[in-house]
Amino acid sequence: MCLHPRPASLAATVLVAPLLSAVLLVCAASAQAAALEVQVSDSSGKALAGAVVFVESAAAKAAVRPGAMVEVAQSNRQFSPMVTVVSVGTPVSFPNRDTVRHHLYSFSPTKKFEIKLYVGTPAAPVVFDAPGVAVLGCNIHDNMAAWVLVVETNHFGLTGADGKLSLPQLPAGNYTLRTWHPSLAPGAAALDQTLLVAASGTAQAAVRLAWAAP
Repeated sequence: MCLHPRPASLAATVLVAPLLSAVLLVCAASAQAAALEVQVSDSSGKALAGAVVFVESAAAKAAVRPGAMVEVAQSNRQFSPMVTVVSVGTPVSFPNRDTVRHHLYSFSPTKKFEIKLYVGTPAAPVVFDAPGVAVLGCNIHDNMAAWVLVVETNHFGLTGADGKLSLPQLPAGNYTLRTWHPSLAPGAAALDQTLLVAASGTAQAAVRLAWAAP
């Protein structure tokens, strides 16, 4: 069964760039599907690495649980990784492994916080307890930037160098498949597309993001 693309919903919970076009084709490899394989490409058709892909539903939201603590380090005056995706309630640690002090902050409504001039690892992690995107910066080094995407589902991941992501053991049901990438300018919302997952087999999705500079 193939699910033909519908117009993208520009919900305001995720920061992305204006989308000129967003095409999502979902075809079940068999009559039923319990796994999802996603291929993300840019407007030229080139594989898009580092894209965040996640699936949401009422059932997924009800079942969501915080993940184990993750780490966003500061090294060579850069954040590593630059993009992190976590489920709601997950704690994030921000160790500074540079020999200079950093002043970490987020002014995003999703999570506002500051860790003032410091080295080493802060005593307490930051708990990201609301969905959305938190943009991170350093008050000392303006070139430093990173993103923490907080989702209300435990079914998520980032595409690899080949632009692909596999989500195994996806419970059967109706979902919204969402895609985001950090190179997109802020201001517009994520591409939303309905997705039906059956009880066995593998479904395949192809997502193409296209945007223009503001």
